[in-house]
Amino acid sequence: MAETEDLFTAAALDRLAGKAPLAARMRPRSLDELVGQEQLVGPGQPLRALIEADRLSSCILWGPPGTGKTTIARLISETTAAAFEPMSAVSAGVKEVREVVGRARTRLGEQGQGTILFLDEIHRFNRTQQDALLPHVEDGLVTLIGATTENPFFEVNGPLRSRSTLFRLEALTEDDLGRLIARALTDRQRGLGGEGLAIDDEAAAHLAGRSDGDARAALNGLEVAAALAVEAGRRAITLADAETAIALRAVRYGRDEHYDVISAFIKSLRGSDPDAGLYWLAKMLDAGEDARFIARRMVILASEDIGMADSQALVVADAAARAVEFVGLPEAQLNLAHAVLYLATAPKSNSVIAALGEAMRDVREAPAGEVPMHLRDSHYQGAKGLGHGKGYVYPHGDPRGWVPQQYRPEELAGRRYYHPSGHGAEAALRERAEREPGGNEEEEEEG
Repeated sequence: MAETEDLFTAAALDRLAGKAPLAARMRPRSLDELVGQEQLVGPGQPLRALIEADRLSSCILWGPPGTGKTTIARLISETTAAAFEPMSAVSAGVKEVREVVGRARTRLGEQGQGTILFLDEIHRFNRTQQDALLPHVEDGLVTLIGATTENPFFEVNGPLRSRSTLFRLEALTEDDLGRLIARALTDRQRGLGGEGLAIDDEAAAHLAGRSDGDARAALNGLEVAAALAVEAGRRAITLADAETAIALRAVRYGRDEHYDVISAFIKSLRGSDPDAGLYWLAKMLDAGEDARFIARRMVILASEDIGMADSQALVVADAAARAVEFVGLPEAQLNLAHAVLYLATAPKSNSVIAALGEAMRDVREAPAGEVPMHLRDSHYQGAKGLGHGKGYVYPHGDPRGWVPQQYRPEELAGRRYYHPSGHGAEAALRERAEREPGGNEEEEEEG
């Protein structure tokens, strides 16, 4: 069966090789044809108004793949009176930028015509290459339209970013992708309408749901699925066709997603949702995230968000981190999942980070207190003559195992940093602190 499917797939791909991809043929010819991004290009919206008035200043189009960044740039090129210079940062460099700037200067001087430079994948330009653009954007010689799938706050130089308007494009919804699929099947001029194909509802839903909001991926998947159906002698695209066509789609996971996903992961564990924690762990592992990074964040969370409520959480998180180093992937996925479930279901307390924060604040802001004389080191020659250690009481010499004595600088004697939360193991600690002599030493002094 698998060999038959492979043959059909190969034949379908051969059939597609002789013409332009469906996604390219179906590229919108006007803003009205653009699906999605209504917040930017809908009637009366800011980007549309600037394009239609031909008053667009330098900007960066930022969003996931297949959301319309290049399409919008092409539509600008067809409506602007300025010269349009397209360039890809993948293949261009400073030399090509200088050539564009030279043509822009000549054009402006001889014809009074401005120049728009469309730089696709602008995040591929390094800092030096981006700096080469800055003076020409700043003086208005070139209007820059940058397109990127990465967060410009991470990937675009601050000075260049500050001189550009950021337009955030959102991933397309499943309804948006469903409209694109239906349009491609009925458009006889550019789409598949001439082939008389239909698509099962389940197949359309699969293509729309598994394309991660990417119009290009949905249309490419539709084209492959259609070719599979035709090669099999069918006029209806089935769920099996759609599953075969889009099964190998890669998970989208750029630098922006790296920060967003790890944030969602940590917040899910903090929020005691084990299923959400497992989902985000699976997403990171499937995308190739560094397992050591995941483990480090769990070790931090074990003390920051669980702490004394369940001190075993730190042991479990540390064991998972060691397993990543000792066992390695893929087997260490189980150790990470084990730790995720433990951390998510453990009682939570932030008393450790809160206590440390208060102590650090006193160290930095309160008057610097000296070490009390009875706590100073008395082991070196001459120390006792200085009074070091005088008056110190050894706790193990008392049958109670503790003695009431001052352990902090006099200026901070009444300060209390650690407040047990009452969750998990801290409930017993809190009860003991309130019951045992010395446990409330600070409160007695304060009162």
